Amino acid sequence: MSTIPSNFSFLQADWPEVLAEARRAEAAALADPRTACFYARRTLELAVAWVFQAESGRGGSLRMSYKADLSAFLFEPSFQQLVGPAVHAKMDVIRRLGNHAVHNARAVPQQDAVAALRELFHVAFWLARHYARRVSDRPDPALQFRADLLPSASDPAALTKAQDASRAAEAAAQQALEHQAQKMAERDAQLREATARNTELDAELAQYRADIAAAKALNAAAAVPAQAHDYNEAATRDLFIDLLLKEAGWPLTDTRDREFEVQGMPNAQGKGFVDYVLWGDDGRPLALVEAKRSRRSAHEGEQQARLYADCLEQQFGQRPVIYGTNGYEHWMWDDTTSPSRAVQGFHTKDELALMVQRRSTRQPLAGLPVAHHIAERHYQQRAIRRIAETFERDHHRKALVVMATGAGKTRTVIALVDLLMRAHWCKRVLFLADRVALVNQAVNAFKAHLPDAAPVNLVTDRATEGRVYVCTYPTMMGLINESAGGPGGEGGQRRFGIGHFDLIVVDEAHRSIYQKYRAIFSYFDALLVGLTATPKDEIDRNTYGLFDLESGVPTDAYGLDDAIAEGY
Repeated sequence: MSTIPSNFSFLQADWPEVLAEARRAEAAALADPRTACFYARRTLELAVAWVFQAESGRGGSLRMSYKADLSAFLFEPSFQQLVGPAVHAKMDVIRRLGNHAVHNARAVPQQDAVAALRELFHVAFWLARHYARRVSDRPDPALQFRADLLPSASDPAALTKAQDASRAAEAAAQQALEHQAQKMAERDAQLREATARNTELDAELAQYRADIAAAKALNAAAAVPAQAHDYNEAATRDLFIDLLLKEAGWPLTDTRDREFEVQGMPNAQGKGFVDYVLWGDDGRPLALVEAKRSRRSAHEGEQQARLYADCLEQQFGQRPVIYGTNGYEHWMWDDTTSPSRAVQGFHTKDELALMVQRRSTRQPLAGLPVAHHIAERHYQQRAIRRIAETFERDHHRKALVVMATGAGKTRTVIALVDLLMRAHWCKRVLFLADRVALVNQAVNAFKAHLPDAAPVNLVTDRATEGRVYVCTYPTMMGLINESAGGPGGEGGQRRFGIGHFDLIVVDEAHRSIYQKYRAIFSYFDALLVGLTATPKDEIDRNTYGLFDLESGVPTDAYGLDDAIAEGY
């Protein structure tokens, strides 16, 4: 065992391969921050994969994600519930810092590497306190991250020694893995010879998971009080908010970006300080962000944020959009047009500028005609009008339309898109389907009936820009995950930010799709329209619930019996 001190030594007994990667991250933290962020992310990936291996399957608390990668693992709902919001936020910070380090050409500052390692320490502490097999291997509740253990960038000997220790630990882990692989190969040979061995293997797996469950129960009985171990939630919250803002293209380099002083507040001093102000190119505020402590609701600052918005509007002649956040939950409110709503992050400068512009350019939907050359049938026109009423009159952002197969669902939605674009409600639209053949059909339909929308098939052409994007669910999940500082992003900014699309259309909406890919609809801040041919009394309650509708009461319905009776 290495004698080089490490913040992660408590992982040695149960997770030597995780420790090896953590040591690599520590070794490079001050000398090569980009490498350190990469290995911190890699360490997290191994730890999370171990948790899924231990907790999924028969009797486990986790469901396997739609894809076996870090982002999909982290945003599997059962995993988020298992780790809790504070630990999950730390994991996501590490993931994002690692992505930025790999894909962002700009220099990675030392503080990013140190922050990644500090958050990784808390994640590793959580892992060991919950899953260590022996009491003696659990880290002391008072253990804290020590930046002084990181090898100095000016001490090449210490850096080399740490790197050698890391390589030695990695070699030991690799040898153990190779030995395990050899044992598995031998076991496979035995399986081919005797199928009865399956029962024994099942028993071994059951015993393994029973050991994990016993360790969890023992560790839960010795849970660490919140005050005994400082998880530094305030620092994590601030770091996470900064990361989300930078991903949305806000560099936060101007002194006016943080703690901006405003006059006219109803207090003794008559002034206040806005946590963040997001400025437009014309020097006027596009949005403000009110940040609250992580243990308080993100909505608690709503009244204070309104007062800040009043002050900014008085000073600059433009009312900003309001964001509230506690670091883990975020809401947005354009109080001139709509109620507040939950969001997954922050909009880009262009998206906010368009949002502010629409206050004066958006036209009433009820006063514009529906294009008869696209949707000429009475029930198609009725469905479009009911969706428009849902959005405009009721201020609901979701609608579900039930329409019999062959009755023209696609043409209906194309006419809806045309109406929303002419009324300046929509600039970009995302149409999702579950099969490539349906994507191709939808692209061809948009080209035929709404060519000015410049439809883009994201399955085959991911780089082209347009106004209507058509895609499968798995492809879009991949694009969302990869765009955070990935090839689709510039300088760490997502290609598809939360406000990139104004409308999402879901073809053939049903429960299985939403259970697997509902993260798409949580991520984008967009109007949502679902289309389905399933009879309204056969649609499951979860699908109605996703659209915020009562069971059996879609926004509009045109069933098979009606279609047959009317000759459609």
